[in-house]
Amino acid sequence: MSCARFDSESSGEASPYVPATRGKPAAKIARMTLLCAVIALTIGRPAMADGDRLLPPASVTSSTMPPNGDVNPYGVAFVPPGFPAHGTIGPNDLLVANFNNANNLQGTGTTIVKIVPNANPEVFFAGPAGLGLTTALGVLRAGFVLVGNVPTTDGTFATIQPGSLIVLNRTGGIVAQWTLANAGLDGPWDLTILDLGDRAKVFVSNVLNGTVVRLDVAIDANGIHLQRSTRIASGYPFRGDPAALVVGPTGLAYDPHRDVLYVASTVDNAIFAVYGAGSTRYDGGKGVLIYTDNQHLHGPLALALGPNGHLFTANGDAINGDAKQPSDIVEFTPQGHFVAQISTDAAQGGAFGLAFSQVSNGTVRFAAVDDNVPNITVWSLSLDGSRP
Repeated sequence: MSCARFDSESSGEASPYVPATRGKPAAKIARMTLLCAVIALTIGRPAMADGDRLLPPASVTSSTMPPNGDVNPYGVAFVPPGFPAHGTIGPNDLLVANFNNANNLQGTGTTIVKIVPNANPEVFFAGPAGLGLTTALGVLRAGFVLVGNVPTTDGTFATIQPGSLIVLNRTGGIVAQWTLANAGLDGPWDLTILDLGDRAKVFVSNVLNGTVVRLDVAIDANGIHLQRSTRIASGYPFRGDPAALVVGPTGLAYDPHRDVLYVASTVDNAIFAVYGAGSTRYDGGKGVLIYTDNQHLHGPLALALGPNGHLFTANGDAINGDAKQPSDIVEFTPQGHFVAQISTDAAQGGAFGLAFSQVSNGTVRFAAVDDNVPNITVWSLSLDGSRP
């Protein structure tokens, strides 16, 4: 990820990432606080050392390409603490799902890989030909991995299919498959999870009908069980796209303390909030518009809630594209104020999946793919301002 722009003026409020100027020119302060890459993502702490600079976080960039040559990494997920031992993945591992095959045909990738820093990734799951694994990737601490697929037969929207949500065990074996018929899934494009141990709420965006469903699942000694599927949001526009294959509702981020689900509606170029998402039995439409920003949003895709309470989204550039702002990750508040942005690639279309790990020993990891390369960068961010 390259060093990038910083802009707090458009929000109308001071950004927490700009330290006290002490008479220094504003441009110099911006450069100092954005030493490189994700200084804008240092959890909103003021400057605390080294001449008003925040310490640059440690980062590692690794390949996402498995031996079969799959490309276009979409989904990103950390394996949470408490995940069972005696599998092929374990706590703190990082998983990435691939959407394209080695011929770069969209909707045909079949692999989930475990990222190995400074080395080639290891294959965790290799499915049948033509799956098209999406950004809908998540891990339950009880020992299951969930991944969406939206397949095509030739890489075009003309042959796109509804797909499913596949449930894998900790060795990559398929144990369940939730579809349009049994779960109301029509193009599962992204997901987020409220993990309660013996049960979970899985929120899934559907790119082929413009809806969001909540799957209520139970987990016991006999496995994982889908108890109920509830459509909780709808009305997001969706369509085929010659470059992106399909665009529609994508990234989801859930705040359990407020029971709010945030939805990145790519075609609307906006972020919505669905209140009562974890408990409602009703379809609330699009929810409430919280952020629309044609200057900084360029087709938002993946969405994540950071440990500072801010939201982070990846611009896909298929909507409202701007060659001067390629492949950006944008940080903003739940109240709709822009905070910062960084670029993942000098070319457009590189940003997609992103994820935060759980906080451990005062440190959180942030991961973001560049599907133009393809690779993934992981930053270790210290919440107390010290170098991890």
